[in-house]
Amino acid sequence: MAGLKVLSALDTARTQYYHFKAIIIAGMGLFTDAYDLFCIPPIMSLLGRIYYKDRPRQETPPEIVSAMVAVALLGTVIGQLVFGRMGDRVGRRRVYGVALMLMVLCSLACGFSICTTKGCVLGSLALFRFLLGIGIGGDYPLSATIMSEFANKRTRGAFIAAVFSMQGIGILVSSTVAMVVCAIFDGASNKSPKDPTPGGADIAWRLILMLGAIPAAMTYYWRMMMPETARYTALVQQNVLQAARDMEKVLDVQMSQIAEEYPLPPASPPYPLLSKQFFEEHGRDLFACAANWFLVDVVFYSSNLFQSQIYKQYLKPDSEVNAYRNAFNIARLQAIIAVCSTIPGYWFTVYSIDRVGRVGIQMMGFCFMALVYLAIGIPYHLYWEDHTNTGFMVLYALTFFFSNFGPNTTTFIVPAELFPARFRSTCHGISGAAGKVGAIIGSVGFLWASHNRKENGYPEGVGMTASLVILGGVCIVGALVTYFFTRETMGRSLEENENTTSSSNENYEAAC
Repeated sequence: MAGLKVLSALDTARTQYYHFKAIIIAGMGLFTDAYDLFCIPPIMSLLGRIYYKDRPRQETPPEIVSAMVAVALLGTVIGQLVFGRMGDRVGRRRVYGVALMLMVLCSLACGFSICTTKGCVLGSLALFRFLLGIGIGGDYPLSATIMSEFANKRTRGAFIAAVFSMQGIGILVSSTVAMVVCAIFDGASNKSPKDPTPGGADIAWRLILMLGAIPAAMTYYWRMMMPETARYTALVQQNVLQAARDMEKVLDVQMSQIAEEYPLPPASPPYPLLSKQFFEEHGRDLFACAANWFLVDVVFYSSNLFQSQIYKQYLKPDSEVNAYRNAFNIARLQAIIAVCSTIPGYWFTVYSIDRVGRVGIQMMGFCFMALVYLAIGIPYHLYWEDHTNTGFMVLYALTFFFSNFGPNTTTFIVPAELFPARFRSTCHGISGAAGKVGAIIGSVGFLWASHNRKENGYPEGVGMTASLVILGGVCIVGALVTYFFTRETMGRSLEENENTTSSSNENYEAAC
């Protein structure tokens, strides 16, 4: 099957309009993921002013904030496993629209969050964020797999990275929407500038959440119009003629160039998923993908360790601004970080991924992140705790830059390139689910562990210095796993990548 004309045509096809259209269509799921994750800090600020007026700082308790983050990530774990498997069993296209529609409906539902009492609002918000996470999780393996199977082998890494870079756009848009909504409500409010409970705050946070569903909903029609990928149709469904017809619809290629003169008869799959032979052939690759994704998400999602210190330094005290202005300031800070470090990191990867390679960028990212965390962590109590200055902000921004120009992006790309077509979406989902388990540890576990004394609702933990040094160590482990276990996929067809392990074993045995 690896020698089929339709697959060779896909590998050598010139870059054309449909590739860029597919980037936008596939990227909207990642856009929604980032939007819903990064709109939560300003929303939590608004909810604190509405429902926690009795607290000294009128802020949402840390256990509530942690729960809102964790339930969405837990839903993402489930979505990646379930939709990843469905993508291989049912087809990429047939479940692609389901994942997007689930995201759209749950984004709207998060905004409605039935009832008005505190317990009911927060409970329903947590439920809908969990369901939203399932949709987001389902989109990860499907988007990566579809883009990898449509792309040519020369620019495949850049195309998949461009899909993932839509996360950066989602972060920027979520912050911008939060700022615009808060500015409008602030301007329309007749309350005193220091009044912490403006009447429209309950509408403002709901509106911010619901507006995130619009871009994703706009691409639903185009997702449903996408044909099944030619690789899935030819290699999994074993309908080579239909694969050629589908490819002719979307890419500039003549049917006569890709039609087979002597179609091969259907063949039974040589081995099932998670069998002994599967682990012999692909166990090392699955371990490398899952371990690296787990390690980078522990670090990437722990970035909120710094947020309270940064907010304290650069934002006015809550008592001096109203709810809208406080949420506006938080969103503005997020937007600045996105523009200065997050988005450039993504696009550095898009530019260099097919020049430098996946392994090189992943190694570099892990190593630089380790240096940054150690540079912040070791002298933290000696200097940085009382000097949240420009140097601190530069180091903080570098954690985002080298995460995205590094393992945060490459861990999304590599699982979509290493595995056979009949396992590709499943293995990407397993790898991503491992990553989101790491995200829960990073965003919740390290946030609670970073306190060296009881404060603001947090119990005593190991302290910031120990937490940051541990995160630096996690990055070093990631670099080692990358060096010893991760295979380079640049410049090869997907079929060559899946057969590299077998060929390497055969060559080794022949040499012996």
